[in-house]
Amino acid sequence: MIKSMTGYGQSCREIGGMNITVEIKSVNHRFFEFSTRASRTYGFLDEKLKSFLQKWISRGKVDCSVTIEALEEADVIVSLNSSLAQGYLKVFGEMSERFDLKNDVTVSSMSRFSDIFSTHKAPADEEKVWDAVKVVAAAAAERFVAMREAEGEKLRGDIIKRAEAILSNVSFIESRSPQTLIEYNEKLTARIRQLLEDAHVDEQRLLTEAAIFADKVAVDEETVRLRCHISQLRELLCSDEAVGRKLDFLTQEINREANTIGSKSQDVEIARSVIDIKAEVEKIREQVQNIE
Repeated sequence: MIKSMTGYGQSCREIGGMNITVEIKSVNHRFFEFSTRASRTYGFLDEKLKSFLQKWISRGKVDCSVTIEALEEADVIVSLNSSLAQGYLKVFGEMSERFDLKNDVTVSSMSRFSDIFSTHKAPADEEKVWDAVKVVAAAAAERFVAMREAEGEKLRGDIIKRAEAILSNVSFIESRSPQTLIEYNEKLTARIRQLLEDAHVDEQRLLTEAAIFADKVAVDEETVRLRCHISQLRELLCSDEAVGRKLDFLTQEINREANTIGSKSQDVEIARSVIDIKAEVEKIREQVQNIE
């Protein structure tokens, strides 16, 4: 099933004392471009999420947002600035000697100097956090892919409809092309008879001229290739792989064949069909830009 490159998926779960929310969204892009939005504390998740989500996503500009709210108070680590504390003790000793005072410094009295202490939260358990985030990211990715597939199915239906319209015009061109040769031969004969009036008309010369014209305006090869390209287009639209780039190339080939038919043909009705084909090709190309 083909997928659109536009998608959105979100999941929120409570795991391991954390309330985790993962949101994934994407827009069109030629390649896979990934960015993560998470607090600095969880910066280690960036590369892990990128590798993890590439299992589901081949192309597109992907933005992943991760929010982690701790439901339990994290352990707090208290550290002592030993050099600063040593400095205080040294000064107190000097004061005791110089002013003949009792040096009664205690731990309790030192604790009044808050600048010798620093507090910070214990570092996150990266393995624990990643195991939890991975579960939520997988659920968000499933919803994200489901939306891409639903959008891809709509694109597929529209492209198939336009491909059928192209084939209808190809059929008309194939049926109309032989008639243009007959009409050309009749006009050529009538013009020559008019110019020569009652003079003898060289039938062999007429046949030669008609053959040259037929070779010049023949579009059999182009219509056969067009049918082949449309067949390949249908096959790709049923593929489970990322086929956006292949479809883009194939659309260019279809347009090239239409241009060749247009340049060869001197018939107004065929020219109109070529214009219709090119209009459908342009619409297909616009849709293909959205396919992964």
